[in-house]
Amino acid sequence: MDRSTGTIERPPERAAGLAVEVEPHHCFACGSLNEHGLHLDLHVDRDRCWTEIALPDRFQGWDGIAHGGIVCTVLDEVMAWSLASTDNWGVTARLAVAFRKPVPIGALIRAEGWLTDSRRRVMGTAAQIVDPATGTVLATADATYVAAGPERKKELQARYRFRLTERRSLTDDSPGGRSGT
Repeated sequence: MDRSTGTIERPPERAAGLAVEVEPHHCFACGSLNEHGLHLDLHVDRDRCWTEIALPDRFQGWDGIAHGGIVCTVLDEVMAWSLASTDNWGVTARLAVAFRKPVPIGALIRAEGWLTDSRRRVMGTAAQIVDPATGTVLATADATYVAAGPERKKELQARYRFRLTERRSLTDDSPGGRSGT
């Protein structure tokens, strides 16, 4: 990402993709068991992940605007899950976010993340949140993740039973989703 202009080096392609499904869990971003969470409905294709959501009032910062920590969480989640389709499970080591425009509460947004670099167990990612109606970039991010070692990866795969299923149409359901159901 060119930080001076906010330009994303590799714009995400719009692909059909697959839906991410995992066993019910309490993750604030993608878990179905966290009653206060985002309940993101995640989709992947190759080394990309995306979600669409209209953030409810409970995630508000200033009046009508999403809290910056929530924006960071959404960006972090799509970048982290972009690793899953490449059979990597990792934790965030570094995250940098640029807030370009306010992210509105109650309006549909699209978050997209993708893998940019992979060096042994260290992976680079980038992401953006856009207004899908206009294409306006609202926020961008880049991050570094450290992949789990072989034993931890086996534990995570057994616990979460990560699987990819045919993607549902995002227009058939309300934004927000059902990842983990």
